[in-house]
Amino acid sequence: MTDIDAPALLQAYDDQLRREAEVPSAVSVSELGPLVLATYVGGRGFVTYRELGTPAGPATQESVRALVAAVLDHYRATPEVTAVEWKTRGHDHAPGLHDALVDAGFEADETESVMIGDAALLALDLELPDGVTVREVRDESDVRAMVDMQCQVFGDDPAETEAHYEEIIHRFRTRTDMELWVAEEAGTIVSAGRLEAVEGTDFAGIWGGATRPEYRGRGIYRALTAARARSAIAQGKKWINSDSTEFSRPILERSGLVKVSTTTPYVWKSASSTTL
Repeated sequence: MTDIDAPALLQAYDDQLRREAEVPSAVSVSELGPLVLATYVGGRGFVTYRELGTPAGPATQESVRALVAAVLDHYRATPEVTAVEWKTRGHDHAPGLHDALVDAGFEADETESVMIGDAALLALDLELPDGVTVREVRDESDVRAMVDMQCQVFGDDPAETEAHYEEIIHRFRTRTDMELWVAEEAGTIVSAGRLEAVEGTDFAGIWGGATRPEYRGRGIYRALTAARARSAIAQGKKWINSDSTEFSRPILERSGLVKVSTTTPYVWKSASSTTL
């Protein structure tokens, strides 16, 4: 793809990948005005939307504050939810949202780049370092080892690791739209990531990319991404999307993907919670 139409890719992202498309593995989903509220195994709430306005008019600072307050009322009435992530995008019309979230006790996490590109740009036949192999994980013991490695790389505490594992294994057992891929050396997982083909869309997402620091810069993550891209193409998907940290964004950009927006998660935790 030589002529990249970033605005068209952003429009496709908004049309196909927001709201219900973001919460396929939630145990419950409800609507609150323009918002979609999801609850996951492990006590995590998640808030998303396509836009904050309503048929009555565009979002205002007052309407946004009212939505934030209503979200907290909803989740406080759900005692199993101990933390809530509100996912924002940099291109949205969201007047006063940052201040409203912070004032309500949400804390901003790291901003990531929303990357999109043709899956064929990533689906290359790349040579791996000697002794490193890439494969899809199917056994639950491998899933456990994969999640443990990712959480070590991301610096999660044990409680966060366990909650993440419960959420991943629930989806792994109950759905068929997620693949788990790892790179290994001598039986040790050194890099890992998910592929999530989004039903009814042209997209597959690559998520959770993590590589042990001592294995970075050797082409392993790129080869892992190529394997996932080939699988996406085999499933009839045209586009790859990813929320990328500053570790993975340059790799994807070199492969031809483009940054169409940013996303910043804001996290609220209940008084009894020590984990997301």
